[in-house]
Amino acid sequence: MPSTDAWWRDAVIYQIYPRSFADSDGDGMGDLPGITARLPRLRELGIGAVWLSPFYVSPQHDAGYDVADYRDVDPRFGTLGDADKLIATAHDLGLKIIVDLVPNHTSSEHAWFRAALAAAPGSPERERYIFRDGLGANGDQPPNSWQSVFGGPAWERVPDGQWYLHLFDVSQPDLNWALPEVRAEFEDVLRFWLDRGVDGFRVDVAHGLIKDPELTDWTAPSVVLGGLEPVGPPPPMWDQEGVHEIYRRWRAVLDTYEGGRILVAEAWVQPEERLARYVRPDEMHQAFNFPYLEAPWLPGPLREVITSSLAANDAVGATTTWVLSNHDVVRHASRLGFPAGTGRKPGIGADDAQPDTGLGLRRARAATLLMLGLPGSAYLYQGEELGLPEHTTMPDEHREDPAWERSGHTERGRDGCRVPIPWEADAPSYGFGPTDASWLPQPAVWSEYALDRQIDVPGSTWELYRSALATRRAENLGGGSLTWESEPESRVLAFRNGGILVLTNFGCAPAGLPSGARVLLSSEPLGDDGRVPTDVTVWAAV
Repeated sequence: MPSTDAWWRDAVIYQIYPRSFADSDGDGMGDLPGITARLPRLRELGIGAVWLSPFYVSPQHDAGYDVADYRDVDPRFGTLGDADKLIATAHDLGLKIIVDLVPNHTSSEHAWFRAALAAAPGSPERERYIFRDGLGANGDQPPNSWQSVFGGPAWERVPDGQWYLHLFDVSQPDLNWALPEVRAEFEDVLRFWLDRGVDGFRVDVAHGLIKDPELTDWTAPSVVLGGLEPVGPPPPMWDQEGVHEIYRRWRAVLDTYEGGRILVAEAWVQPEERLARYVRPDEMHQAFNFPYLEAPWLPGPLREVITSSLAANDAVGATTTWVLSNHDVVRHASRLGFPAGTGRKPGIGADDAQPDTGLGLRRARAATLLMLGLPGSAYLYQGEELGLPEHTTMPDEHREDPAWERSGHTERGRDGCRVPIPWEADAPSYGFGPTDASWLPQPAVWSEYALDRQIDVPGSTWELYRSALATRRAENLGGGSLTWESEPESRVLAFRNGGILVLTNFGCAPAGLPSGARVLLSSEPLGDDGRVPTDVTVWAAV
């Protein structure tokens, strides 16, 4: 029977990028024992669940999103016993655990793909992936015009002349989800981790599993994330109708387990109505709200995406899942340091235009209070509770994101948001581990953001997050509903959620609060006259 435990509808979930959270053994790479040791601090912060990016066996060509074994832990991160201990410790602390699942592709070092390369064209082993003959007299042209989202062709030729599809890196061959064997394999992987106690799965590239069987040409440029237009039919490799059958079967598997196990879609799909199809009652439970993440720091577009998101999800009985940062995008403390309306940046390097750090943090704190005041669920990315900016001056020779190489060094990629986070200002690697080792270089400014410089410090970003999460729970904001209080053309964005007024001032002039409003929380101090300054969000009881 389906679980009646709907904890996920209003949960605040914290994303851990295992490489960069906490290193227990000093090798410069974060690991599962390091995460386990730091879980009590997350409980203190006030989150309800943790999502772990991949920790499976992997050659790490794409930071673990190239999986060689879905049922084991990469030795860099620990052992299956360490994973069991992490899950048990989290549950003892009252935290749920969500793990990443990468079903669109495997690593080229996966046993299935090694068998496919050793087998002949047309063999059952090759049928697990998408192999095709090439075009041209000698078959030396790719089967179609599809491009990898990391740059360059999405096809790689093997020695016997056939080509295989890789929508991401060449080391990430796409699986053939039309094959029943592939579907059965991943249902077994689900059960493997569910039996070990995980509370759900974040599904990577959830909109990409099914391809148009005709492999119809598509000449529009691909980007690392997104790229789907909000109007017209989807591209032949994204958001195909067949994905929904897969998730209905997965949902049926999860519903046989107690405790409210969930599926979370990473689906870069527009418009919101198409995204909402992933969270219909018999499919997934949540889908990241990327249109909200990408909305500019302007009241009109934000109001529009909030309204349309709530309406689309309400229509299918789903919660709306808000997010501002993750391991794939420039941190919002830096993204918001550019002029409002600046488009997406595929990473920032030392010779790129630099954000205004102070402005970015001010807006990031305001944006976080705005997001946490909305009804629904929310995701936080490790380090944002410290106000961490992007590492925007990282020397290019340290970059590991495949987007950097495959784009011909035209896109800096995602390394800047993946730098190991600081725990202690004066410790080696800022407390990330017991030595100075760090798989990506940490900037000197990390000491200013270290956790030990912020705990119990009034006005610090850590304390702002902790207070916001406590107030959110106390006032049941996640389980509430939204009523707009501001006019659409206003430079102020204001809504009521239950008895709480959430007001963000985007205008140049200070904004007033209603008579009798009692301020509970503010992202920055109010003016001496009690008015709300520019780029500040206030929660007030009304």
